[in-house]
Amino acid sequence: MAYVFRSSHRRDFLRTLAGGAAGLSILRTSRAQASPITTTKLADNYIHIAGAGSNVLLVTGSDGALLVDSGSPEHSADFLKVVSEQSGGRKVQTLFNTHWHLESTGSNDALGKAGATIIAHENTRLWMGTDIICKWRNKTFPPRAKEALPNQTFYTTGKMTFGKEPVEYGYLGQAHTDGDIYVFFPGPNILMTGDVFAVGHYPILDYTTGGWIGGLADASKTLLKTSDAQTRIIPGVGPLQARPDLQAQADMCATMRTTFVGLMRKGMGPKDMLAAAPTKEFDAKWGDPQLFITNAYPGLWGHVRELGGIV
Repeated sequence: MAYVFRSSHRRDFLRTLAGGAAGLSILRTSRAQASPITTTKLADNYIHIAGAGSNVLLVTGSDGALLVDSGSPEHSADFLKVVSEQSGGRKVQTLFNTHWHLESTGSNDALGKAGATIIAHENTRLWMGTDIICKWRNKTFPPRAKEALPNQTFYTTGKMTFGKEPVEYGYLGQAHTDGDIYVFFPGPNILMTGDVFAVGHYPILDYTTGGWIGGLADASKTLLKTSDAQTRIIPGVGPLQARPDLQAQADMCATMRTTFVGLMRKGMGPKDMLAAAPTKEFDAKWGDPQLFITNAYPGLWGHVRELGGIV
């Protein structure tokens, strides 16, 4: 269901959009320039790969390899060389996509052509198969090649065994996008969160493909329930985190959901919300809030009926 912004708020939104997109550009550029690609052994057969555009987990088995996410397109060739070296030349049999963004699905094309089973939420497959007009990035993403699309999808949760290693995965709802999933490895107690969990910056709410602050708050709680005090948590980008770090994001998102809804009920648009500095108690930890606030606004409008008291 579509909702129409109040005209004055629409103007505010368009004016602040350019600034938010610029902030994202800086963030994406820092990802793209991250080098070199590094590897860290977390447990027997488990290797964390960083610097490929997104964090990746490589799991090796007697018959092949499993990956969670596949880095960005510009890093694909180097990334795949690292995977081959670290896995002893094993073929990648299984690839999980935590969501559709190019920074995390850049090697899908090559791995799909090589016969990998690509697992993702059904919404991720749908987004990857169509044009995505992303206004806040001022960019249109064309459909991905057939080989790059997930070829095994699910809706709620799933379990599998890779070699002797149990793997659990589940849907996180409308959070960073509307196709976010986690992948959990109970043996070594490692949790892959994708970009639902942000480190060093505010979480990105991609409202174009269903992301919103209420869903992100709920997804953060789901990740907390999936982890314990010993869980090593791998975010979309950045160093490994612990459960208290995830708790901090969950608390921030819950607070900001309530705050943003309150400001909208007062009739505020995105420019008013930025001026009110609603995130000031969290800025020291998460940095510049402009993109976070700017993207939260249209995401909230997508849920205005269930929130109540706004229109």
